Amino acid sequence: MSNSMSVLVLKVGGALLQCEMGMARLMKTAAEIIANGQKVVMVHGGGYVVEQQLTANQMETTKHLGLRVTPAEQMPIIAGALAGTSNKLLQGAAKSAGVVSVGISLADADLVRAIIKDEQLGMVGEVEPKNASYLEFVLSQGWMPIVSSIAMTDAGELLNVNADQAATAVAQLVDGQLVLLSDVSGVLDGKGQLLKSLNRAEIEQLIKLGVIESGMKVKVEAALEVAESMQQPVQVASWRDAAQLAALAKGEAVGTQIQA
Repeated sequence: MSNSMSVLVLKVGGALLQCEMGMARLMKTAAEIIANGQKVVMVHGGGYVVEQQLTANQMETTKHLGLRVTPAEQMPIIAGALAGTSNKLLQGAAKSAGVVSVGISLADADLVRAIIKDEQLGMVGEVEPKNASYLEFVLSQGWMPIVSSIAMTDAGELLNVNADQAATAVAQLVDGQLVLLSDVSGVLDGKGQLLKSLNRAEIEQLIKLGVIESGMKVKVEAALEVAESMQQPVQVASWRDAAQLAALAKGEAVGTQIQA
């Protein structure tokens, strides 16, 4: 992480939104990184907020081959949970840490091109980077964009995008260094030990053995895609780990490095 001028793209998951201390600590770290002259973009999901809102509206979550299906009638609630509630929770935490933020979604300013990923999954989006000007403007002001993973088709339909994939598109847009932060300290081996570094062959082997599965599999595959397309490592680390956050603020490598 020697290039201090590159943009740091921090992706945070839904579990963070349940932890006020975690949000406060992460935003304090972001404030330190920005004070050191580095630009930061935060990309977020919010699975637990989505679940809460769907339950409150008497709606069920269904899955197809392990992937969440997003029926069209649920989309307004999901968009509200992610682009609204989750986004503002993070903005509030940023503000109280002294970070000036701009809350946006993937639907803003032609950031990405979004299409429906697979009809069987409903309103789930597949995105590719399109226009970075808005992000570049926001960053040029010293502000931190907080980007929700809600996108829009060319016809104006709202889409729900996997937040790791959203972060991938944003990192590609700003040519940034991607750090996927979750509530685990990185990718663990079969014995629960942190793996410092992984390449494609090692990842494929661990997936085959069932060591990397479900949510971590999506995360690692997204990280690998960025590492390979941008030819630089992607970090998978934890917002829970104070030592990792301190190292991140100093520009040091943390967690598991996913190598191209």
